[in-house]
Amino acid sequence: MTQNFNEPQKQYLQGFFAGVNQRGGAPFVGQTSNGQLTNTPDESTTGNQAEETVHGVLIEDLCKEEKIKYDHHGLDIWDTMLDNAAKNKFPEGGDVFRYKFNGLFYVTPAQESMMLRCRIPGCVLRSHQFDGLADIAEDWGGGYSHVTTRGNLQVREIMPKDSVDVLVKLRELGLTSQGSGADNVRNITASPTSGFDPDEVIDVLPLAKAMHHYILNNRDLYDLPRKFNIAFDNGGSVSVCADTNDIAFYAVEVGEGQSVDPGVYFRVQLCGITGHKQFAKDCGLLLKPDECVAVAGAMLRSFLKNGDRTNRKKARLKYLVDKWGVEKYLEETAKELAFELRYFPLENCEPRRPIRRHGYIGVHPQKEKGLNFVGVVVPVGHLSVEQMRGVSRLSEKYGRGEIRLTVWQNLIIPHVADDQLKALKAELHELGLNTEHHNITNGLVACTGNAGCKFAATGTKAQAIQVGDYLKEKIELDQPINIHLTGCHHSCAQHYIGDIGLMGTKVKVGDESVEGYNIVLGGGVDNEQGIAAEILNGVPFSEVPFTLEHILKTYLDERQSDESFINYTRRHSVEELKNQFSHVSA
Repeated sequence: MTQNFNEPQKQYLQGFFAGVNQRGGAPFVGQTSNGQLTNTPDESTTGNQAEETVHGVLIEDLCKEEKIKYDHHGLDIWDTMLDNAAKNKFPEGGDVFRYKFNGLFYVTPAQESMMLRCRIPGCVLRSHQFDGLADIAEDWGGGYSHVTTRGNLQVREIMPKDSVDVLVKLRELGLTSQGSGADNVRNITASPTSGFDPDEVIDVLPLAKAMHHYILNNRDLYDLPRKFNIAFDNGGSVSVCADTNDIAFYAVEVGEGQSVDPGVYFRVQLCGITGHKQFAKDCGLLLKPDECVAVAGAMLRSFLKNGDRTNRKKARLKYLVDKWGVEKYLEETAKELAFELRYFPLENCEPRRPIRRHGYIGVHPQKEKGLNFVGVVVPVGHLSVEQMRGVSRLSEKYGRGEIRLTVWQNLIIPHVADDQLKALKAELHELGLNTEHHNITNGLVACTGNAGCKFAATGTKAQAIQVGDYLKEKIELDQPINIHLTGCHHSCAQHYIGDIGLMGTKVKVGDESVEGYNIVLGGGVDNEQGIAAEILNGVPFSEVPFTLEHILKTYLDERQSDESFINYTRRHSVEELKNQFSHVSA
């Protein structure tokens, strides 16, 4: 009996088996007595007196987190988790780090509870999965969830006695949280309109799913030197911020008359890490769609074997490539592959189509005539259980039971017929959600903040809502802007890519320490790529709303014609911007 596969299924299978077949030899030559993989033979099995190493690094030289992994791998603590759950006991010591391998984060002292971070490949959920996550949030969490800047979902306020039940329920839903934290490949993102965007080059969702399952089924990829981000961009009108990832795959077209066959390919960008003020850059590769997963696997293994395991601050991919150069990194990557890499000039590819700012909000026609995708505003990504269940129900009633999450902390309900749009929007409004465009509030992005994160200096989510409400009343903008609030230098809300970015800090006001922000201006991604410039430091939050009001009113008064905010800020030097805005007062 034979079965015919459709094109997305073929791409999925080709990417999967290319990855399976890519490795030409075992990278490890032995195991230590505690069962950990090592590239030095173990004395107990070989008689070799050489000191044990992890990827060439002496055990004594490993940083704290590497020693934790060496002593006991994070994927091997299920018995410990069962015991802790039975005793309603939080993880202790190195197990706090190991729990993250299973998607559970003990977030004391911000909250005496745990946070669940899912893996949602390609940022796509089915209605029954969204319902199930609502059950988790209601039965074992705080009654809400957060959409993240990786198109993912988090549930907070989970007690240890319920932690195992949460993970089992997640698996029963066809989801997992394995590897969503610690030194692992994080949620694989894809353009949220993949498959129905009339402007896309190719549907990248099959590749994102293939990458997701490739990682889940290769244990060695759960031992990276630090976390790792991968994104697939379909070349369409909605941004997935791919250039902020360690590896970014961009769909492109190559026309006739070139040295390769015409058709759809992928460009590869490397080393995006905007918290360190760096975007991913094109590395010269041109890949066929069915080569992407294999190349990503090879790049991961090259990083795994050679990344820094002694200094956490230098352990991201950026620092390995800074040390080696792109050419050597690709040479090492090629050693992991069963086929040759293809190099091709970027300028010989067709240019990428323009990105639409806030282009996912509201009603937009799909490829299929008579159907639309509806972008729903979720203020700073916060959803109540009632809203989650409502969205799930509406996706079934008016669509095909599918929900897409975005890296902008909003969501999309696709496949809505023309004659169903009015009713859908009305029911969304009853849930406290809307699909209306607003050039300020639709571009608000905020991390968890100090309500749930020990690193954050400020209450970002609540303060983002306050800022949005204030500016909405004071200013009318004719162009969309993005305002990102992040609670600390880890930059989970990616403040450096916002038109206006705010990084939380403590500020001295008299003898009191209060919550405040450093303010950066002029950031952007994709075709507006740029790191925002640091303009104001130590602004108490009480002064932030009217400071931003002054900045935006100055822009409206002094811009040239219909100049965008990002172009206005970039037309001025940092010193000019500082002079304009450093003397703001209430």
